[in-house]
Amino acid sequence: MRKDSFERLGLEREVLTVSQLNGRARVLLEDVFAQVWVEGEISNLARPASGHIYFTLKDSQAQVRCALFRQNATRVRQALRDGLAVRVRGKVSLFEGRGDYQLILDSVEPAGDGALRLAFEALKDKLAAEGLFAAERKRALPAHPRHIGIVSSPTGAVIRDIISVFRRRAPQVRLTLIPTAVQGREATAQIVRALQLADARGFDALILARGGGSLEDLWCFNEEAVARAVAACKTPIVSAVGHETDVSISDFVADVRAPTPSAAAELLAPDSGDLQQRLDGLHRRLRLRIQDRLARERLRLEGLSRRLRHPGERLRQHAQRLDDLDMRLRRAFERQHSQRRELLMRLDSRLAAQHPGRLLALLRQRLDSLGERLPRAMREGLKARRLQLHSQMQTLHVVSPLATLGRGYSILLDERGQAIRRAAQTRPGQKLTAKLGEGELDVRVEDNHLAPVTLSLLD
Repeated sequence: MRKDSFERLGLEREVLTVSQLNGRARVLLEDVFAQVWVEGEISNLARPASGHIYFTLKDSQAQVRCALFRQNATRVRQALRDGLAVRVRGKVSLFEGRGDYQLILDSVEPAGDGALRLAFEALKDKLAAEGLFAAERKRALPAHPRHIGIVSSPTGAVIRDIISVFRRRAPQVRLTLIPTAVQGREATAQIVRALQLADARGFDALILARGGGSLEDLWCFNEEAVARAVAACKTPIVSAVGHETDVSISDFVADVRAPTPSAAAELLAPDSGDLQQRLDGLHRRLRLRIQDRLARERLRLEGLSRRLRHPGERLRQHAQRLDDLDMRLRRAFERQHSQRRELLMRLDSRLAAQHPGRLLALLRQRLDSLGERLPRAMREGLKARRLQLHSQMQTLHVVSPLATLGRGYSILLDERGQAIRRAAQTRPGQKLTAKLGEGELDVRVEDNHLAPVTLSLLD
C-alpha cells in the first residue's frame, strides 16, 4: 500500500473498516519506523510454548509492548528476566487483531553491557590511533628476574595462584604485592596509584592481575586512566585480567598479555629444575675450559722461560742500536739540509725571473702605445660614421613623402588621419585635410563620382 493512499484520507471522505484502518496504520508505522533502537526495562515477560517471547519495555514514564519471534529469540544469549535493563532493535508495528502498538524485535542486548561495549571499542580505537598498542613499543620480559611486583587484590585466589607457581618453579624470585582494589568505584584510582608506586620501586617486571568476572566487574581495567598508567610504566608489565576469553584494554597496552594470572606467573618464573641442569652443564664446560687454558698457558710459560735472556745483554743491544740510529739521524739531517738549501736557491732564481717590475714595464709601454692609437681610431671612426649618415639621409630624402609634397603634390587625410588612396574611401560632404609641401588645407568632397547619374525625362 503506497503512502498516497494515506494522504487522500484528509482530502476526500472515505469510510474505512476497522481492519482497513489497522492495516493502513500498521503499514505506515513499519514504513516510517523501519528500524529503531530503544532502551528500557523488561516487565511482564512471557514465554509461550511457541518459542516466541513477549514482554513490555518500560521506563519511568511510558511503556511499549514488544514481540521477539522464535527465529530471533534463539540468537539472544543473555537470559531475559523481569527488571533487566536492555537495549532492543526492531521496527514499530501494530497488532491488527487488538489494535495494539508494538515493537517487532530482531535484537536484544543488555543495556549496560551494550553501552560498555561501545565505550570499550571507542577507547580501543582511540588508543590504537595514538600508537599505544604498537608492537615496537613493547618491551621484552627479563629472562631471569630477581624481584617481581604484583599489582592485585590482597585477597582471593589470584595472589595465591601466583605465589604457588613461583614457589614451585622459581622459589628464589622475590615477590612483592602492591595491594589495590580491582572492582568498584575506587578501583581505577587505586590501580593507577599502585602502578605508579610499583614502577618507581625498580622491579624487574610487574604483573597486573585479577580473576574472572562480568564485563562490569572487569571494567576498571578498561578505563583510559589505567591504560595510560600501564603505558607509562618503564618496567615490563604482564597483564593477566580475567579468564582466557576476557580481553581488556590493559591487555592491549601491556607488554605481554597472559590468559590467566597463573600463566603470567609461568611467563616470569623460570623453571628451577631446567636452570639447575643448565647450570650443571655450564659448570662442566667451565671446568674443562679452565683446565685446557691452564695447560696451554703452562706450555707458553715454559717456552717464554727458555727464551728469556739476561737484561744486561738486552740493554747493550739497545745502546748499540741507539748509537746507530743517532748517526743515521745526523747524516739524514745534513743531507736533507743540503737538499733544502739547493731548492731554496733555485726558487730564489725563479722568483727573480718572475719579478713584477719587468711585467709592469712591458704593460706600461703597451698602454702608451694604445693611448696614442685610441684618439686616431676614434677620429677615423667618427669620420666614417658621418659619411654613412650623410649617405643614408640622402637616400631617405629621395623616398620621403615630404619630397613628393615639395614637388607640388598633396596627401588627403580623413578625420582619423588615415591617407585617402581611393575615391571609394570618401563620401559626398565628407571633410578632409590636404597636407601640402608647406602647410595644409581643409577641403570637402562635393562628388566622388561613384553614384550613377540619373536625369529626369520630364525636364
